[in-house]
Amino acid sequence: CIWLFVADAGRQIREEALEMKRRRAVSCTAVLLPLELAPWLIRMGESHTIFFHILSMSFTDCSFLSFFLHRNLGKSGLRVSCLGLGTWVTFGSQISDEMAENLMTIAYESGVNLFDTAEVYASGRSGATSSSKHQRSSFVITTKIYWGGQAETERGLSRKHIIEGLRGSLSRLQLEYVDIVFANRNDVNSPMEEIVRAMTFVINQGMAMYWGTSRWSAMEIMEAYSVARQFNLIPPVCEQAEYHYFQRDKVEVQLPELYHKIGVGAMTWSPLACGLITGKYSDGVPECSRAAMKGYQWLKERVNSEEGRRQLAKIKELHLLADRLGCTAAQLAIAWCLRSEGVSSVLLGVSNTDQLLENLGALRVEFLSFFSFHVNNCIDALLGNKPHSKKELRA
Repeated sequence: CIWLFVADAGRQIREEALEMKRRRAVSCTAVLLPLELAPWLIRMGESHTIFFHILSMSFTDCSFLSFFLHRNLGKSGLRVSCLGLGTWVTFGSQISDEMAENLMTIAYESGVNLFDTAEVYASGRSGATSSSKHQRSSFVITTKIYWGGQAETERGLSRKHIIEGLRGSLSRLQLEYVDIVFANRNDVNSPMEEIVRAMTFVINQGMAMYWGTSRWSAMEIMEAYSVARQFNLIPPVCEQAEYHYFQRDKVEVQLPELYHKIGVGAMTWSPLACGLITGKYSDGVPECSRAAMKGYQWLKERVNSEEGRRQLAKIKELHLLADRLGCTAAQLAIAWCLRSEGVSSVLLGVSNTDQLLENLGALRVEFLSFFSFHVNNCIDALLGNKPHSKKELRA
């Protein structure tokens, strides 16, 4: 039996659904379907073709939606919200500590339980994490280790820097532990065994619960897993990877294979391609945008490049598709990321409450598009960059 949560279901539909509920008491799973399908499904239920119950709900209730949208981090037992809040760029540079705390509160109360930090983000400070009024055991905090100070021993993935860097992050965050510590890119100067042993050590010391990788290749992740198994150490559970309309190969081809082989999940970032997908750069680079910030010349060059102009043309078409679906382009892009196999969570980067609430609305779109396979086909046709696995190419 399936629980069908139908948006703004009419009175007659609700009454018929309640009558069916009185006649059948069975266990259920949760699925959300658009209102248009409700009468047809009720007829199927009456003919005993399918058994279900229907509840009415509003799509504006993000907290209710997110209750059903928590996923395991890879094949570990850790449950994380499918949308997480990142602190890259915005926290500590674009927004105040008060706004950061407000964003984290709104996100948490909307069902988000994953908050991503790093020793280099906001100069290592994300004070809102330590000032949370909520039970520490009720949310997940991550950090990344690689870029620390200026000294040679204050960066990389040596045993020294992993341990000291994590201790420094915990001190700045005013936390006893983080849930996940990520190795933020591989370090060719540090042996893989040293990295895995250091990560195992910080977990055994209670400084972290799990460890993962960020910007590692599939081959490097597989090597870390093999070393862990060889020496009875703790393997990584997750890879953080960039993923959006124009960056697809790794998350759609390489990581699903790792997920099935060794259980490594994907936590993705930059679903809006650093704001490109929102359309803010369609008429050039605004003065208050990220591309105009100091240190982001690479983004400005990307926007103004020939490839950037081609991408902006495709984004205009995607905006029209979003309008037809009744959502924003940002919501469609985030929901599109969530549909990918093995993606445990998508990290959001926001600088105000309006952006956060808009992005959380992607949960509604993800639910609806689950039964609209033609939406994915339309997006693939517009982008023209769908990657194919070796198995698909052989077929």
